[in-house]
Amino acid sequence: MVNGKICIMVVDDDTRMVRGISDSLRFAGYEVMSAGNGEEALEVFYEQVDKIDLILLDVMMPVRDGYYVLSTIRDERHMTPIIMLTAKDEEYDQLRGFRLGADDYIGKPFSISLLLARIEAVMKRSGKLVAEDLVVGGIAINISKRSCVNDGTTMELTKREFELLYFFLLHPSLIFTREHLLNQVWGYDFEGDSRTVDTHIKQLRIKLGEKSTYIKTVHRVGYKFEV
Repeated sequence: MVNGKICIMVVDDDTRMVRGISDSLRFAGYEVMSAGNGEEALEVFYEQVDKIDLILLDVMMPVRDGYYVLSTIRDERHMTPIIMLTAKDEEYDQLRGFRLGADDYIGKPFSISLLLARIEAVMKRSGKLVAEDLVVGGIAINISKRSCVNDGTTMELTKREFELLYFFLLHPSLIFTREHLLNQVWGYDFEGDSRTVDTHIKQLRIKLGEKSTYIKTVHRVGYKFEV
């Protein structure tokens, strides 16, 4: 931990991906370290091993790939939780990661809410985190259970509606462009356009009922969630 906060190391050669993930993790209350390739990741890990609580590790990287980093860390009996991030979704690649000691595996593209849920689940299994509901304006979300309750009434949300609302609750009063919401909720590799965001905002407002006004349109910019 760093300053009483769980510390996560993000390892990926895609600087845009690292920046986006790191910003979201900090918003969610985590401390973040980063590395751009496998060799650098091992250097940072050995220097900060007592502070790093979890590693988000990309598979395909220059110099040393994620499998090498994973096997090296596990061969030296370090049991720091590791979640693999990869564009590969073949079963063989996933099995290889688990056999080397990975704790979880997320295929790209992924939403930030899914990533946060996986991090929470892995940290709970490791005994380092106790899950709590995220509550804003009478709306309570439990990311592990994928449940949302509005003033005591359970809301039936689609996967994207849930992730969008969760992202808003994580960042109350902050303004986000449609592009930012696409990147954070749908994933950086999503090929849709900004109308996707508008459509989901419309449906989410309908389901929020009287609290639909919490999602505010910022003219010519995007949206914000404000109670």
